[in-house]
Amino acid sequence: MALNDRKVMTFDVVGTLIDFETGILDYVQGRARAAGVSLADTAILEAYARAEDRQHHETPRLPFPSMMAPMYREMAERLGLPGSHADAEAFRLSIPHWPAFPDSIAALKRLRKRFFLVAMTNSDNWALSHFARTLELPFDDMVTAEMVGWNKPDPQVFAFTRGRLSKEGFAFDDIIHVAQSQYHDIAVSRRLGYHTCWIERRKGKTGAGATPTVQDVAIPDYHFASLGELADAAEQGN
Repeated sequence: MALNDRKVMTFDVVGTLIDFETGILDYVQGRARAAGVSLADTAILEAYARAEDRQHHETPRLPFPSMMAPMYREMAERLGLPGSHADAEAFRLSIPHWPAFPDSIAALKRLRKRFFLVAMTNSDNWALSHFARTLELPFDDMVTAEMVGWNKPDPQVFAFTRGRLSKEGFAFDDIIHVAQSQYHDIAVSRRLGYHTCWIERRKGKTGAGATPTVQDVAIPDYHFASLGELADAAEQGN
C-alpha cells in the first residue's frame, strides 16, 4: 500500500518535530558557562539519554516534563554542574523555548493537505500546548502522556490514540506512525503492526544523542532523514 493510501499520520513530537537536543544544549551550556565549566555537546546529550532511560524505568507513567527536574539533578552530578532545585526547575521551564526543526512547519503544512495529523507525545498538556504553537498549530488532534497515564513505548498510548481515531471513522490501516525515536516509537509501533515512518534526525551523526539507545534497529516501512523528505514523497505519490 502506498504512502498516500493512508489517511492519518500520528507524530512523535519531541525529537521528530521539535529539536529537543538544541533546547537541552542551550540550557545546559548556559548553566555550564555560568559555572565556569567546559562541556562537550556529546557529553551533555549522552548524560541526558542515560538519565531519561533510568527515569523512564522508575516512573513510566509520568509525562517527561515531570521527569526533567530529577533528570537534571542526575545530569548535573555527572557533569559537575550546579544542581539546585531552581536549576532543575528552570530546565523544565526551558521547554517553551525549544525550537522546531527548520523543516517542520513547512512540511506539516504540506502534509496536512493530505492527512489527518495527530500529535502523540510523552509530553504533558502544558508542554504540548507550547510545542503546538511553536509548530503553528498543525494538529487535528493531540494525545499526551498526561491524558493516557502512560508514556511511550507503552502500547497503551497507541491504543488510546486508536480509540480516538476510531471515533473519527478511521481504521487501523489508515494510520502511519511518524517518529524519530527507535526507543520510544519505531520498535513498539512495528511490534503492534503499525505502518511506520522513521525520521532519522541524527542520520550521518555519531551516537544516539539525547535518545536512549536500542540493541536492534527496527526496520520501518519508510525511512527519511527529514520531514521535508516525507512531504516530498507524499506529494510525489510514493
